[in-house]
Amino acid sequence: MEFSAKQIAELLQGRVEGNENVTVNTFAKIEEGEVGALSFLYDAKYVSHVYTTESSIVLINEDITLDKEVRPTLIRVKNARESVARLLQIYESMTNRKTGIAKTAVISESASIGENCYVGDYAVIGDNVTIGDNVMVYPHAVIGDKVKIGDDCLIYPNTTIYHDCELGNRVTVHAGTVIGADGFGFEPTPDGYIRIPQIGIVVIEDDVEIGANTCIDRASMGRTVLHKGVKVDNLVQLAHNVEIGSNTVMSAQCGVAGTTKVGEWCMFGGQVGLAGHMTVGDKVNLGAQTGVNNSIEGNQTLMGTPPMPFRQYFKSNVIFRRLPEMAKQLDAIQKDIDKLKNE
Repeated sequence: MEFSAKQIAELLQGRVEGNENVTVNTFAKIEEGEVGALSFLYDAKYVSHVYTTESSIVLINEDITLDKEVRPTLIRVKNARESVARLLQIYESMTNRKTGIAKTAVISESASIGENCYVGDYAVIGDNVTIGDNVMVYPHAVIGDKVKIGDDCLIYPNTTIYHDCELGNRVTVHAGTVIGADGFGFEPTPDGYIRIPQIGIVVIEDDVEIGANTCIDRASMGRTVLHKGVKVDNLVQLAHNVEIGSNTVMSAQCGVAGTTKVGEWCMFGGQVGLAGHMTVGDKVNLGAQTGVNNSIEGNQTLMGTPPMPFRQYFKSNVIFRRLPEMAKQLDAIQKDIDKLKNE
C-alpha cells in the first residue's frame, strides 16, 4: 500500500513542504531511513538527522526550525509523535485484519458471534458468550461461559478470560494474559487456610490495552474494574476488587493489592507496588520500584519506599551513597568526644 504526502497531510491536517506527490509504503526511524519510507522528527536536538536521512517523507513538528534545505518532503504537524502513532494504527488495522472461523475452533452452540470476526485454531468459546463485530480471537485463546466482548477487540493467543467477565469495545489483550482468575482470598483458621470463593467479575471498559502475561483477578464480590483508556504493560498483577481510573498507564511488573483504587491519568513506572485497601488520587506519577503503603493525594510525582517527592528522593540518594564515609566521620567524632570525657 502506498500513500502520497498529500494524502498523509490531509489525514493529519498537516502542511506539505516539498513534493506532495512523493509516495511511501513503509515506516523507518529517521536515522535508518530509506527511499519509500516515512520517518518523523519531534525533538530539535535530533534535527541533524533530517539533513542526512534517505526517507522520502518526514513528519516534523511545526516549531522545529531548519537552517538549510533537505532532500525529503516534509509534512509539518503540531505533534509528530502523535501523528505517526495515528498513522501506525491505521497501517496496523489495514494489514492485520483476519476473518473466518477455523475448523478446529470449539464454539458453543449458545455463543453469539458478530460480523467480520476471526476465531483461530483451537480457540475455545464457552456457553452463552456474546462477541461483537470485528473481533479477532487468536489460536488457543479460551473465552469462558457468559463472557461479554464488545466490538473491534483483539484477543491474542493463549489468553484466558474466565466466566462472566466483560470487555468493552476496542480492547486489546496480549498473549498469555489471564482475566478473571480467583482473587487471593483465604481465611486463616486453627486447622489451616479456608478458601474464600471469589464470586465477582472483571469489567474492562473501552479502549483498554493489556500487555502479555498480565493477571487481573476477579472480585471477591462485585467488580474488579479497568476504566476507559487504561494501558497496562506486560507482567502486571491487579488483585481482586482493584479499580483503575481512566487513562492510567502502568509499566511492567507493577502490582496492585486488593481493593485499592487508583485515580485517573496516573503513570506508574516499572515494578511499582501498591498495598491493599487504599486510594491513589488522580494524576499521580510514581517512579520505578516505588512502594506505596498508604493513600496518596492527587497531582504528585513520587519515588522511593516509602514514597517521597522526586526531588527529595534524588537528594536523599546522594546522601545515602555517602553514608559509609559519614559513618567513619561520626566514629572519629565519637572517639574524640570519648577522649575529651576521659581527660
